[in-house]
Amino acid sequence: MSYRGRAKEFLKSQNISIGDIISIKKDDTEYMGMLLDRAEDADELHIVLKMDSGYNVGIALTGSEVKLLEKGDKPEINLPLLEIKRDPEKMDVSIISTGGTVASIIDYKTGAVHPAFTADDLLRATPELLDEANISGKAIMNILSENMKPEFWVQSARAVADEITEGADGVVVAHGTDTMHYTAAALSFILETPVPIIVTGAQRSSDRPSSDAFINLMSSVAMAKSDIAEVTVCMHATENDNQAHIHRGTRVRKMHTSRRDTFNSINSPPLASVKDGRVKIIDKTFTPRKRGECQLDVNDSLEEKVGFIKSYPGIAAELLDYHIDNGYRGILMEGTGLGHCPDHLIPSLERAADEEIPVVMTSQCLYGRTNLNVYSTGRKILSSGVISVGDMLAETAYVKLVWALGQTNQLEEVKTIMQTNLKGEMDEKSSSKYFLRDYGE
Repeated sequence: MSYRGRAKEFLKSQNISIGDIISIKKDDTEYMGMLLDRAEDADELHIVLKMDSGYNVGIALTGSEVKLLEKGDKPEINLPLLEIKRDPEKMDVSIISTGGTVASIIDYKTGAVHPAFTADDLLRATPELLDEANISGKAIMNILSENMKPEFWVQSARAVADEITEGADGVVVAHGTDTMHYTAAALSFILETPVPIIVTGAQRSSDRPSSDAFINLMSSVAMAKSDIAEVTVCMHATENDNQAHIHRGTRVRKMHTSRRDTFNSINSPPLASVKDGRVKIIDKTFTPRKRGECQLDVNDSLEEKVGFIKSYPGIAAELLDYHIDNGYRGILMEGTGLGHCPDHLIPSLERAADEEIPVVMTSQCLYGRTNLNVYSTGRKILSSGVISVGDMLAETAYVKLVWALGQTNQLEEVKTIMQTNLKGEMDEKSSSKYFLRDYGE
């Protein structure tokens, strides 16, 4: 039982367990239904019933009269395996789950949401997928995306590579949204891919009427069947359920805590849109790498000991010194404006350069580019050995530095990698017309 504290003690004293039928009288109203489980982090003052109407209701125990009506069994999801025949006329799409809420099954008897880990689960959650492709699915991990770390990027990349090796025509990676853009960037640098790889998720779970899971998953499979063999992110284009946008994995960022159209391309338009299963190119300057144009290659050596520091008024030099003293192999810094930080950090920046620890400078501004040649502060920072990376997003630059240091420990080679456009992560000249959503779709 996931109830805790007062609720747990009360239910135990009344010999009431999950699955039992109980009545609760409160404020002249009587509620009857089956006691449901609760999340482990739920408060200890309420219990939840599944009523005959099909609705769940949470009721405070304070001032309530609770009575056991009938003992019952704890409900479990126990579904038979589906018998699905492969259609040789359709493409094969693999869906890999790392966690998140993009695909789940609702048990309408209990109201519980069951994570979709297998092909059976995915097809029960979204049976329309069978109309689009032969679907296989597997869970390689089940974590909240805030718990993602570089070693899991490697695990994900290898799982994607395995699916491609086994014949997948496209791979969809189901992922929590909070750090989806980090993982998309990591897959972009780690993998050379001959097929489309799409990272997708959901802002709202499948048990909510406003869930974005269906459109995002269906659009991702449509993209997986396309000829665009790159790592991309597929999420809602607007708050409506009419289309999804396809973003380059190194140019995308989560912009809102809860909106369904939270992911935006930064300093560039989205690559494409997906509507009614059709992929339409938006970025007219985009020349995609086409399906089968390269061989699968996995370069998954990473250096996890990379710091990420944000410059702010009053920042202490000891933050930089801490990373240098504790063996960090690289530092990503988010500077202000064009890529600045206070003058008093410059001795620490010079010290990092002397110890061949690359310090990469990006901007806290999402749009535009770093330029350390405009003001004297910037020129001092540049002369201290800092590496400026133009219009690259800070999150992407952090991931790229983790990857670059896995490829070489030579400072000049790291600098060359960081300042070379490898996967569309940077441009020689950013255009201000792409500020926010001004891409003229």
